[in-house]
Amino acid sequence: MIYIDDHIDDFDLQEALATVSAQRREQALRYRHERDRRLSVAAYRLLHRALMTEYGINELPQFTYDSNGKPALAGYPDIHFSMSHCRAAVACAVSDRPVGIDIETLDHYNEEVAARVMNDDEMRQILESPYPNVAFTRLWTMKESLFKLTGDDCGGDIARMLQESTRYCFTTVDHPQFIVTDCRYR
Repeated sequence: MIYIDDHIDDFDLQEALATVSAQRREQALRYRHERDRRLSVAAYRLLHRALMTEYGINELPQFTYDSNGKPALAGYPDIHFSMSHCRAAVACAVSDRPVGIDIETLDHYNEEVAARVMNDDEMRQILESPYPNVAFTRLWTMKESLFKLTGDDCGGDIARMLQESTRYCFTTVDHPQFIVTDCRYR
């Protein structure tokens, strides 16, 4: 299930810091800017809510990290999650199978950037779209969520990432300010 929170400014940060694990509080406080602290706390609280809803887990999540820095839930090896944030919102997904999620703010379309990270077919989709920024962001979140799922960036050739996408299932949520994509194995 995909969970999204776009109420990043609707909570008292100091009060919220008291409701997260010491591990997450330390991580959030390492950020210099309040916005980044808010996003860190909001993503954690969203994950906590998702775990309560999906699995009935009430305790605060604790993380372990693999050698690549990917977090896992301490004590729950069969529950997988992914979190992401952009300026406007946070998103997370939880599952009994590996999952990757990405959320990106809808910005102005930059064809030069797109040409570096998209293949010819993807560029055609973007250029034929009445809203190139939406088409670009949708494809970008697919690539990022796939990378978060697999850890494979095709040897740095980001343009190739979706060429074998039939192995994966993507769910995309469009919002006026952002796009979220969840990726799972078929």
